[in-house]
Amino acid sequence: MMEEAELCFPQINTSCRKLTRPQSESMLIYILLSFISLLTVILNLLVIISISHFRQLHTPTNLIILSLAVSDFLVGLLVMPFQILLMEPCWLLGDLVCVLQYFLAFIIVCSSEVNMVLISVDRYVAICDPLHYSTKITQQKVKVYVLLCWIYSVFYSFFTLFNNLKQPGRYNSCYGECVINIFGTVDLVISFILPISTIVILYLRVFVVAVSQARAMRSHITAVKLQSSVTVTVKKSELKAARTLGVVVAVFIVCYCPYYGGSLSGNEIMMGSFLNAVTVFLVYINSCLNPVIYAFFYPWFRKSVKVIVTLEILKPHSNETSVL
Repeated sequence: MMEEAELCFPQINTSCRKLTRPQSESMLIYILLSFISLLTVILNLLVIISISHFRQLHTPTNLIILSLAVSDFLVGLLVMPFQILLMEPCWLLGDLVCVLQYFLAFIIVCSSEVNMVLISVDRYVAICDPLHYSTKITQQKVKVYVLLCWIYSVFYSFFTLFNNLKQPGRYNSCYGECVINIFGTVDLVISFILPISTIVILYLRVFVVAVSQARAMRSHITAVKLQSSVTVTVKKSELKAARTLGVVVAVFIVCYCPYYGGSLSGNEIMMGSFLNAVTVFLVYINSCLNPVIYAFFYPWFRKSVKVIVTLEILKPHSNETSVL
């Protein structure tokens, strides 16, 4: 239970009232959220170091995963700490910092979403059109796509928060509050419906192709043992890829639905309440889960982490170490 106390800024008549929680409850919340933030930073930093350092991992797919890891790393390093501060009863950093931290959060989270779409496109081409993958998806093209992803995220965030950036604090009901206003329907469509629809459609196509390939291989089984073993390998790899992609979609929906579910009830979202802070933090937790889903499922990540943790990465020519 939260009890009413003094004003956030006693010297200001328009100050918000300061509501305090029991100390044990506050400590539990801060420790838990700080741990999630730290874990997000560490996991994504391991992904960044692994892909950046080891030459074997310099592939188009891993470049996109690297971009995703950078955005998720920034969520843990910059966005989550501010979100913890937003759960305080009083915002003490002023209206300008309030808007700027939301602007930064929008850019980083938006880039994370677009990177997930890029990964789904990459895997769609790799599985559904493998013969032309090397020509359609090159490192140079991927670098351009990643750059466009971040440019888009900056422009989208700027236009979404334009009124808030133009006049910081205009939607606060009292001094010491950190609240912004966005068009919920627009944000719902662009930041949730379009990305998730694209991912689901592509993954469904991947699943269909994986199943059809497995059936085609089974229909051509011969008495040759080698051919039989190849058939089983292809089947397992395709189904494993489809299963992994299904986990990605499920986790993304679970993390984002509570926040965007509120948008379905109206055209605008008033952000800054404690309940909103909880749903937003759930979105940020997806950044902690992304390296688990995209990296821990890959053997190369476990091998590269071992090299990093044992400090073998400091040895000369360690970037040539085989991790595949």
